[in-house]
Order: sequence, then C-alpha cells, then structure tokens
Amino acid sequence: MTQSLRKLEILGIARREGGVAVDQLASQFGVTTQTIRRDLSMLADEGKLDRVHGGAIIPAGASNIGYRERIVAHADSKQAIAQLCASRIPDNSSIFLNIGTTTEAVARQLLDHRNITAITNNINIARTLSDNPHCKVILTGGMLRNSDGGLVGDLAAQTISQFKVDFAVIGTSAIDEDGELLDYDLQEVRLSRAILQQSRRAFLVADSSKFQRHAPVRIASLSELDAIFTDSVPAPLRDRCREWETEIHLTS
Repeated sequence: MTQSLRKLEILGIARREGGVAVDQLASQFGVTTQTIRRDLSMLADEGKLDRVHGGAIIPAGASNIGYRERIVAHADSKQAIAQLCASRIPDNSSIFLNIGTTTEAVARQLLDHRNITAITNNINIARTLSDNPHCKVILTGGMLRNSDGGLVGDLAAQTISQFKVDFAVIGTSAIDEDGELLDYDLQEVRLSRAILQQSRRAFLVADSSKFQRHAPVRIASLSELDAIFTDSVPAPLRDRCREWETEIHLTS
C-alpha cells in the first residue's frame, strides 16, 4: 500500500474510532512503528489529526457526526428528498442503495413499489425493505460497521461487481464548490464508486447542508451523475449542472 492510501485508511479509522494507536496501526498495516509515526506527523501537519502520546486523535469538529445525530439532522428535508427520488424510480426496477441516512429515507419511500430488486451494503435499508413483500432484497455481505449498519470490505465489493442495475441511489457526506462528492471513509468510498460503475442511471440524494461540509476522500463528480435530489443548490453549481446535463430535482 502506498503512503497516500495508508494515510487515507488511517484517517478513516480515526474518524470512526475517534483516535488511533501507533502499535495497532503498525500491526494492521504490516509496517514499522516509525513509518506510522511519520504518517501521523504528516496528518497532524495537514491539520487532519492531533498527535498525542502513543497515537493521534481527531481534532474537534473534524470528523463525521455520529449516526444517531445524522438520523435526526435535517430529517424533514431528507424525507421530502426521499419522496421525490422514490417517485422517479418505477416499479419493475433494480436498484443499488448505499450507506447513509438519506438513502435509508429513500428505502422507506419504496415500501409501496412493486417488483423491486434492491442490492445494498446497508443493513438498516435491508431491514426496512424487508417489509415490502414485492421487493427482493440482496445484502452484499462484508465487514459490519456497528456504528451505522454499513457493510464494507472486499466481500461487499465482489458482490456489487456481480450486478448491473437500473438505478444507483447514493448519499455523500459533503459536496464542494466544484461539484465533487466527498466522504470520510476510503472503504465506503470504494463501494460507492463500484455502485456507480455498475448502474445505468445514478442519483444523488443530499440535503443542502452537504454544500457547507468538507471531507477528504473523493467519490465522484456531479458531472458523472444523472440527477441530484435536494432542497437547494448553490447558484454556481446550478449553472455547472446545466452544462453537465445533470438534472436537479428540488423539493420546493
């Protein structure tokens, strides 16, 4: 693994766990403790971690907010976005849904759809869609993240690669001023990219708070998507989406 990829992995672990230890990282990546200390020092110099004795921690305000907080944050906007997105997904369709609280909201809006095949790396979505007797649900498998019910890792990626579906519905942690979709976890991002690659049409569901947030790992560009479902889009990005022929669907 290159240093740049290892640093992204380390940052993802730190964001999930709140901090990292030198000895554990050295064992996990099969490198020396000196190598890990250099990685942590570089991440600290970049302002992404704070060094502490024996490891490093996430600076205040730098990590993704917790799952329980994300569930309640902007809940009304997420529900409206989910309703709008689900209305564009016809019966007799196949769909990928990735990890995220807004994609979970989309799943709840698909309970009346008929003859839907849904593939997901999100246990919460699978549980929700199991209430629809007309929906076939396929879980990717993989390593379970207890924090949010996400499934990540090679097994999840291998499962995704076996399908070609009509629609991908993905969420994101942040969208920058250039229309880049960003997230915190490299493993999760790899799966989101695979989902997009294996789909005929790609939809993003994201409330407007995502335009004010930042994250270190790139998923894709809005230019690569067919549509975004949201409650508001900054004016410069509206113009770019028109150039890219990326549809914008607003809840109001």
